[in-house]
Amino acid sequence: MTRPDRPSSRPLTHGAPVPLVVLACAVFAQATSEFMLAGLVPAVAADLAVPAAAAGSLTAVFAAGMVLGAPPAAALARRWPPRPALAGFLAVFVVVHVVGALTPSFAVLVATRLLAACANAGFLAVALSVAVAAAGPGRTARAAATLLAGTALALVAGVPAGALLGHELGWRATFWAVAAVAALALAGVLAAVPAAVGGGNGARAVPALRAEAAALRAGPVVRTLLLAALVNGATFAAHTYLASLLGAAGGPSAVPAGLLLFGLGAVAGVAVAGRHGDARLRTLLVAGGVALPAGWAGAALLVDHPVPLALLVGLLGAAGFALGSALVARALALAPGAPTLGGATATASLNLGATAGPLLGAAGLAVAGPAGPAWVAALLGAVALPVAAGSLTANPTAPPGRGSTAAPSHRGGAGRRRRRR
Repeated sequence: MTRPDRPSSRPLTHGAPVPLVVLACAVFAQATSEFMLAGLVPAVAADLAVPAAAAGSLTAVFAAGMVLGAPPAAALARRWPPRPALAGFLAVFVVVHVVGALTPSFAVLVATRLLAACANAGFLAVALSVAVAAAGPGRTARAAATLLAGTALALVAGVPAGALLGHELGWRATFWAVAAVAALALAGVLAAVPAAVGGGNGARAVPALRAEAAALRAGPVVRTLLLAALVNGATFAAHTYLASLLGAAGGPSAVPAGLLLFGLGAVAGVAVAGRHGDARLRTLLVAGGVALPAGWAGAALLVDHPVPLALLVGLLGAAGFALGSALVARALALAPGAPTLGGATATASLNLGATAGPLLGAAGLAVAGPAGPAWVAALLGAVALPVAAGSLTANPTAPPGRGSTAAPSHRGGAGRRRRRR
């Protein structure tokens, strides 16, 4: 008699977690690259003789590349064995950072940011499919959280360290550091990631591209992806301008502490999603979905109270990243027929929110001052609530043992059939 698979606290890869840790380290380097220029804009602008606004657009270029590059990159690599696909994307990422560190041309730097974003998107798409397959039955949320922990850690450690390095040694040193960390992750991928997940000769049997696209057009999947974009849009609408809000509340000294609390909250939120997202996803979505708009509205009202504001910011970092991680897992579970494009589309949805959110937050800042972006985040969170309600009515369509969220019970239907017989 066999025991059914169920979520547990065992290691993700059944005693061999090293490949997922390596992938998370690569995500850490990539996420650091995505956000690092926020603290380096003046130095880049001065060195390359461009306006600060032009230098600041490099972050938007990266985000746009993540949105537009994810599906084509995943489609390109969908039939490649996992290890060469991951290594190829990481190699491109390393090379373009070396070129970026050396170039005297702003146009070339823009091109390297776009190519780095496409490589990042392709890597994440493949890494998510590898992580879910390696995690085993009922551990989709845990697998997604392991990878996205790299993003949360980048906010806590990678971005501040990159800014410090850039201020001390110049912005190009930060590019060299990211390239070095990514090169180490590349070596780890070649050494630790298996040639194939689940055995075989490394070639991946995947559905036709048209079949994957059809799976992603299902209503529950679309609602989940829209919800992911709204949640991430709310999070980054406020996060991008947290320095303004925290500074207005407690002066310049309040900014580092508040940002640190947000980052620590993000790490904690991803951990919560990984631990409870498989068995208690609905509870997590309901609690986080309500907390997000209420919390950012509260943050806007606490502009004159620095200590409560900083503590609330930490909790909101946890809520935003827990929801984002859980929604990625839910999208993957709802679309088992899209094993490669599912991860790419989930990545694109998150980055669509990360692109649109700061633009809307900027409008809020212009209209309502430092509290404006928090009000925008609260509004986006409120818009997400009815979408979340619709998403919760759907159950994952993953086959038995694969799903990561609450599966529908068939007891009632079986009982009715027995009674009819």
